[in-house]
Amino acid sequence: MSGFGPPPLQSIGLVLHHDGRFTHEGQPIANRRLLAVFARGVRFLPGEGKYVVQVGPFRAQLDVEEAGFFVRSVDLASGRVALSDGARDRLDPASLRASALDADALLCTVKRSVFGHGLAARFTRAAQAELLLGVEERDGGFALRVADVWQILPDL
Repeated sequence: MSGFGPPPLQSIGLVLHHDGRFTHEGQPIANRRLLAVFARGVRFLPGEGKYVVQVGPFRAQLDVEEAGFFVRSVDLASGRVALSDGARDRLDPASLRASALDADALLCTVKRSVFGHGLAARFTRAAQAELLLGVEERDGGFALRVADVWQILPDL
C-alpha cells in the first residue's frame, strides 16, 4: 500500500515567464486578482526540486522560465528587498547578475535562510531603477551602499 499524501506533481501547463507573465497552456492569464494570488502563492519544494503555486490547500506545478520570484522594491537603507510572494529578504549585492534571457534585467539570490543555496529573483523595472539609483563609481569599479556599508558590485 502506498503512503498517503498529495499525488506527485506533474506539469499542467502553468508557466511563470521571465517577464513576470503567467500563462496556462500558452494562454495569458489576464485577471489581475488571480495574478496577484498566483504571485503570492509561489513556493519552492526542495524535496522535489520544483516550484508550485499554492492557493489554500490546492497546489499546481509551476514551470518557471527564469526566476520563481520577483523583487518588487528595494530598501537600501535596511538592505532588504520586497518579493513577489510578500516576503522580505536580505539583499546580497554579490549575487547580482544579468539575466541570460534579457541582458537589461538583473537577478539576485534570495531565500538563503530557507534554502542554503538560495533561489533566483528577478528585479522588476521599478525595483531595478531603485537599486541602480544607489550605485556609484568607487575605486575603479561600481559599488552600492547597503545598510550603510559600501559593497563592491560584481562585473555585470
